[in-house]
Amino acid sequence: MFWRTGYLKIMEGLLKKCLIGSHLQPCRFHHYDQSNRLLISRLFQPMNLREDRVIGLEGRSADMTCKSQRLMLQLGLIHPASPGCYHYLPYTVRAMEKLVKVIDEEMQTIGGQKINMPCLSLGDLWKTSNRWDMMGKELFRLKDRHNVEYCLGPTHEEAITDLIASQGKISYKQLPLLMYQITRKFRDEAKPRFGLLRGREFYMKDMYTFDVNEEAAQKTYNTVCSAYSSLFGKLGLEFVKVEADTGSIGGTMSHEFHLPAQIGEDRLLICPGCSFAANLETMKVNETNCLDGTSCPKCSEKMTEAKGIEVGHTFYLGTKYSYIFSASYNNAHNKPVVAEMGCFGLGVSRILAASIEVLSTEDSIRWPRRIAPYQVCIIPPKKSSKEEAAINFAEDLYDTITETLTPLKGEVLLDDRSHLTIGKRFKDADKLGYPYVIVAGKKLLEDPHHFEMWCQNTGETLFLPKEGIIEFLSKTSTVL
Repeated sequence: MFWRTGYLKIMEGLLKKCLIGSHLQPCRFHHYDQSNRLLISRLFQPMNLREDRVIGLEGRSADMTCKSQRLMLQLGLIHPASPGCYHYLPYTVRAMEKLVKVIDEEMQTIGGQKINMPCLSLGDLWKTSNRWDMMGKELFRLKDRHNVEYCLGPTHEEAITDLIASQGKISYKQLPLLMYQITRKFRDEAKPRFGLLRGREFYMKDMYTFDVNEEAAQKTYNTVCSAYSSLFGKLGLEFVKVEADTGSIGGTMSHEFHLPAQIGEDRLLICPGCSFAANLETMKVNETNCLDGTSCPKCSEKMTEAKGIEVGHTFYLGTKYSYIFSASYNNAHNKPVVAEMGCFGLGVSRILAASIEVLSTEDSIRWPRRIAPYQVCIIPPKKSSKEEAAINFAEDLYDTITETLTPLKGEVLLDDRSHLTIGKRFKDADKLGYPYVIVAGKKLLEDPHHFEMWCQNTGETLFLPKEGIIEFLSKTSTVL
């Protein structure tokens, strides 16, 4: 009884620490202050702005050939764990979660159902499809204590087809089935490079579709491709869809989605006269005269060459996997028919890094607005400066934004590092790429009171009163 009484007293003391006044409140997270404001000083953001520190993190400076890699390391978005593997730090996790949300919206709009399959895949499944040997050294392989072979999945065609086959004969009325997941994938890259653009561990969205016949499967294929186009449009990213090789995944038709970039490892041929575009590696010389970059096979226009970062890949598989694993459905006559399949990948972590690569300057990150880690950063004046009285204006603006603009709740940061000048903090905010940076400076001490707002993605500078800031943000926050 004595130990129980002592235990209760300890618990009572702990609960009292979470009581504020006479109302029970949840304990606040450490990065919020007592006014529930999100403060930069309390965020884990290990910025490494000295070049020598970055070189020490990643290796030789010659390896830092990629803008997105350098910026993400310098600004504390990622931290190397081992070759080709990274710790994703808080800002990156927030951006990834927002990107996943946009992807979920697009996939579920077209009927996608989200699942989650094990990263650890049975070797026997891959041997059944003959890909165990075909994948070569890129496949991470291991054995358990019972000597059973497994691999860390770079993709899940075998697993999903085996899952559908295990359910017995499904009805044609249930098709098409569009099943997708967003999980970690693994590939034993010989030479990982470019940060998140080519690593050994990465996030991917992979969708697998099952249809009643080839015509229906083609319709589904086009629907998913349209959803990809919609996704990149929402992110404000210029992209190119090109004909591509089916590679080790197989099938009879394939397309890649690329973000044009000089750092891109793929060479693309694009026709300005029609919609045709293709990956150079997939084109036959006798069809396109690609040796001199001329003669589009569809309109005979001269083609131009560009480099691209592959961020999506789609495949029409036919019955390649469904036949092997007996993934069938019952037709209207109750007869079993092998399902037609497609698979559709998006490199989620690659989209994140590639968007930074194509949108950013050499010194500062620029995000697609929908996935920026935070939308607004408010910078109060430095303590003991002439503008110190404007601190109250900054705090009041923060509270008004978060209380009246629901989409921006949890999206506004207050840079409370008031021992630093406004200029120093603005430089940090510019590097991290918040879409809107609001400075509480000397113009707040004038009549009328005005904040200085920088729109980072457009380069526009506005001088607005508090009401003007709220009106502006209320219009722009509707797209989040």
